[in-house]
Order: sequence, then C-alpha cells, then structure tokens
Amino acid sequence: MLRSFLQVTAAVGALALVPVASGAMAGVDTSSFKELDTFMEVYSQVKANYVDKVDDATLMKGAIQGMLAALDPHSSFADGLDYDNLKIQTDGNYGGLGLTVTQQDGAVKVVAPTEDTPAARAGMKSGDFITHIDGKFIVGGSLDEAIEQMRGKPGTPVTLTVIRPGADKPLTFSMKREIIVQKPVKWDVKDGVGIININTFTAQTGADTVKAIAEIDKKLGHKPLGYIVDLRENGGGLLSQAIEVSDVFLSHGEIVSQRGREKTDIERWYADVNEPGINSIPGDLAKGLPVVVLIDAGTASASEIVAGALQDHHRALVMGVRSFGKGSVQSILPMGARAALRLTTARYYTPSGRSVQEGGIKPDLLVPQLTDPDYKSRPSIREADLRAHLINNDKVDDSVLEDDARTDPRFAKTAEQLKKEGVDDFQLSYALQTISRLGPKTQVAAAKSK
Repeated sequence: MLRSFLQVTAAVGALALVPVASGAMAGVDTSSFKELDTFMEVYSQVKANYVDKVDDATLMKGAIQGMLAALDPHSSFADGLDYDNLKIQTDGNYGGLGLTVTQQDGAVKVVAPTEDTPAARAGMKSGDFITHIDGKFIVGGSLDEAIEQMRGKPGTPVTLTVIRPGADKPLTFSMKREIIVQKPVKWDVKDGVGIININTFTAQTGADTVKAIAEIDKKLGHKPLGYIVDLRENGGGLLSQAIEVSDVFLSHGEIVSQRGREKTDIERWYADVNEPGINSIPGDLAKGLPVVVLIDAGTASASEIVAGALQDHHRALVMGVRSFGKGSVQSILPMGARAALRLTTARYYTPSGRSVQEGGIKPDLLVPQLTDPDYKSRPSIREADLRAHLINNDKVDDSVLEDDARTDPRFAKTAEQLKKEGVDDFQLSYALQTISRLGPKTQVAAAKSK
C-alpha cells in the first residue's frame, strides 16, 4: 500500500508535510454518484465471479490504491504496516541498511543510500538494481516485501546481489543491519570553510543548522571564509524546516509560497516572520559571508525550496547538476487510529515565482561529479520520469545546457587523475576552491565579525 509513497516520497522526500484535519476534505459532487454506480457494479461482479474468493478489505484497499495512483506519484494511502512505515519515515529510526528504494518494472531500484549507514559504507550507489536478498530472487515481488526483508534486528547479517548499469557482472554486498538514526545535519571545517551537510528535513533540521554554524565558529574561533550547504541526495522532508534553514541565511524577503486549487488559495512564508509552528531565525547567521549550495539529481522537494530561495535572493551560488524537480506539497489527513491519506494539495513556488515541478533547480554553475567514474553512464531518476507526474507548463527547457557534449577544460580530469591528487569529492572540492578564491575580501569580513 505504501508502494507509491516509498517509490519516490520516502526516496526523494516526504516533501513539505502539512498535517490537516480530515474535515477539510471537499464535498463530493452529486453527479459523481453516477460513477459510483459503475464502481459498485464492478465490485459486485468481482465478488460474485472472480476465480478465487476475495475479501472486502482487499478490494477496498486496491480501489483506494488505484484511485490515488491515477492522480500523481506522491499521493498515497497508508494503513496497518504501511502506516508504521510512514511513522518510521517521520521518526527516522529503524533497524535496517539505510537504503531508499523504488520499484521499476518489477525490480527494486536504489534511489540513494543514506550517508554513514551499512549500505553506504558497503559501496551501494544510486541506480543499483537489487535482484537477490540473502540469495532469494526478489524481482517481480512487491516493494514492501523487499523492504521488510532488508529491515530486521540490528546486528543481523544480510547479503544483497545487485546489478549495476555499466558493470560487467552482478555485485554482492554483505553487511549487518544497524539502528538507522537519521542525522539531519552534519558539519565540518575544511580549508577555513564551514561545511554543513543537510541530509533530510526532520523536525530538528533548522535547529541543528543553527547549532552547526555556532559549532563551526567555535572550532575556528572566528567566522569561516564562507559556508558550503550540501543538499546532494537530500530527498526533502518538512516544509517548516526548509523555511527555517532558508531563514538561517536570509535577513529578509519571501522564502517560498504554496498555491492550491483556487487562485486565491496562496500562502507565503518570509524570513524573520513568526509563523504558527515555525521558529523565526533572527537575521542572517552567516553574516553575509559567501555561501555555496551543492545540489544533484537527488536534491528534491524541501531541499529544492532552500536552494531556490537562496538562489533567487542571490544569497548563494548554487553548484552541481539539475535537481530532482518535485514542486508539490503533500498534506497528511488522518484516517483513523492507524491510517492516513497523503494527498497532493498544492504546488510551491520560489520567491521569484518559479515552479520547480519537472524542471527542478538549475545550478548557477554546472559542476559534474568527476570523482564518480560512472556519472555519465548512470541514469538519473527525476520527477519528469515518473508516471502521472504533475505537469508544469512553465518549465524552462535547459536541454541545451545538459546535452552540450563539449568538454569544459575545468572539468576535463578523469576520476583516476583526481584520485591520485587526493580528491575524492570533486564537487565539494570545487566549492571549497570557489570560496577560497574570494580570500582577502572574505578574511576582512571574518575579522570584523569576531
């Protein structure tokens, strides 16, 4: 049941979750009851004549699944075990491997391994196809079954067999399950630059980003040369936290707006404005220092809100490759003690009025991940690739940029050459160089802020 949720939203973000009361559901048009007559006729025929007996719960569950699947990839219904899975995504703790997966043509496909988890340490990558779990062939089975098999008691072993595009033969990864605790924010200092790695937008992401800046300043004893906000492989999360993180680096202005079905159904959020449930961040905590935001094809949803807000305000240089392109807002409607409807209820827009739906955030500076030897051959999954995705009629066509086959001399080195130079993350390395090149001007600003 949670298949559509896990396909993308858990994978590329439980985007901008906005809980609403079930009473907010719109009334049903009386003309729709004519269509319900057809539904009941089909239901009666299935109950009476299907080759095997089938219970009402199975039929109703399938009907709900089909109805929501006809809308978009991010609307879904969760009950029972599926609802428990939804809570895991919210709470962020479970026993498993740290893999975000989807299902494609009956196969389980890795969207992204979570940083510092068994799957990431073992070397699994986005785009891998899992064919066997502990030697059992799983192609053709359900996504939920595969996820349950990969989860389990911490410390227990599991072996995955993987087909990787570009690899000559299947790969085998043996690892042990762990308690997977989402650490939404990690920080580091390198070459005098503060690096803030935001992995997801849970309830603590905004506060942890504020702490990261304070800890970076404390470690250096003064302000850094600048900050790198790493949003790569960040599938999103809570809208409120995307607003808080944007507010950390902005002193004023709109951060994001969301627009519903009606033209008048518009809600806006601003920097330094107290909103219900959203903590205001007083001013630009980075004190105007240079900021580089790193994005890639796994940057989705709430993380695109942050990248878009800082880009539109010219507060950060967005670097990397085009983001995922999920510009829709999902609301959670309670459906009983152990059930919930996750329904797409709005689209969000960046401060300049851009919708990132389908097109994503285009970086100010296109920087490929040269240290990944397979970056050219490994296909990227984006919103536009998903069946029944919302159409954006205002999408900007940037195919000329991405299809340009000429080699930029700045990005001509191979993964092998970079490895010999000690570079294991070219995009991060390039971001560090970019901030460091601002040197003298930034040093003055840092000294004044002490």
